[in-house]
Amino acid sequence: SVLDPTETTRHSFSAWSHTFPLYSFPLGFRVATSKMEENLDAAVDSILNVEKQMRLAGDVAGTRKAVIDILELCYKARAWKTLNDQIVLLSKRRGQLKQAVTAMVQKAMQYIDDTPDIETRIELIKTLNNVSAGKIYVEIERARLIKKLAKIKEEQGLISEAADLMQEIAVETFGAMAKTEKIAFILDQVRLCLDRQDYVQAQILSRKISPRVFDADASKGKKKPKEGDNVVEEAPADIPSLLELKRIYYELMIRLLLKQLVTMEVIHWASLWEMYKVEFENEKNLLGGSLGTKAEEDLKLRIIEHNILVVSRYYSRITLKRLADLLCLSLQEAEKYLSDMVVSKALAAKIDRPIGIVSFQTAKGSNDILNSWAMNLEKLLDLVEKSCHQIHKETMVHKAVLRA
Repeated sequence: SVLDPTETTRHSFSAWSHTFPLYSFPLGFRVATSKMEENLDAAVDSILNVEKQMRLAGDVAGTRKAVIDILELCYKARAWKTLNDQIVLLSKRRGQLKQAVTAMVQKAMQYIDDTPDIETRIELIKTLNNVSAGKIYVEIERARLIKKLAKIKEEQGLISEAADLMQEIAVETFGAMAKTEKIAFILDQVRLCLDRQDYVQAQILSRKISPRVFDADASKGKKKPKEGDNVVEEAPADIPSLLELKRIYYELMIRLLLKQLVTMEVIHWASLWEMYKVEFENEKNLLGGSLGTKAEEDLKLRIIEHNILVVSRYYSRITLKRLADLLCLSLQEAEKYLSDMVVSKALAAKIDRPIGIVSFQTAKGSNDILNSWAMNLEKLLDLVEKSCHQIHKETMVHKAVLRA
């Protein structure tokens, strides 16, 4: 009664740590399941009482140790359901300290890879995700949990669900997350969108990464954080280096540009070049030298050839002026590129210069003409037969109505 509440609490915590060694089970521990559960419940209840005293006294270290010891008890007993229940219970206790919740989430994340089956793993991840939702002080941990869950969904073939999960998190706003981890997370978002063929969303997400971020000089030392600044965490060991992330970024961008080239739609060269001109010119340090004028000319040539093939698929005849407009070229240039493709036998076309008409129809042989006539006659006879059937049907219905 003479001691103040803080000293009394610390005394209780010290006594508890020596009196209840139940959480460190001996190596040869073999008892019935019911007995084990009774021992676990008794040990957890005793630590919960101490945790309450520590929490009410505002003892950060004591509260943190208590919640971690409860998790270790459940983990060593392989009581996964109890572990989930205790995580939820501890997080909802009145006035729970942020430091205790952070320590609890970080500790429980270490157990994810040690779960016995995929269902238990998903349940633990979802529990931790629910606990960390809406809490800024564990936003990085929540992002990592979502990434783990999305990976599981992807392995199960649920690409759309994995992409939706990843898009819930906006890591670009996380000040304490390492730059490489942010980039890796966004690249995973882009990859999953491409895998489910959501090219619009993939392009939106890709714009969150500027190509200039890969030009950072890694040899420069890190600046010491000023007072009041967020301390940036170290990236996990499985996060690729900045150079590797640059390679992954450009591979994904290739999948997104190339999508336009395999889609049978006309690509407007002026708009495309305006969009990627700056990025194109910034790449000066590639293997073999900068991209240069030759690469620009090659890209333009491929776009022109693609557009001519698209036009030839949708048009049988088109004016040369309209073709030049679609290709963003002059009349002479359009005629030149079209002639080059005809000479290389990439497509068949004829130009009527006096009237300015391009025809993509090829001359048919006698066999092709006969086959076409035969098919047309077959279609005509089929239509006549169906028409006769409909007329006969309507006549019978009309007679039946008159008789009634």
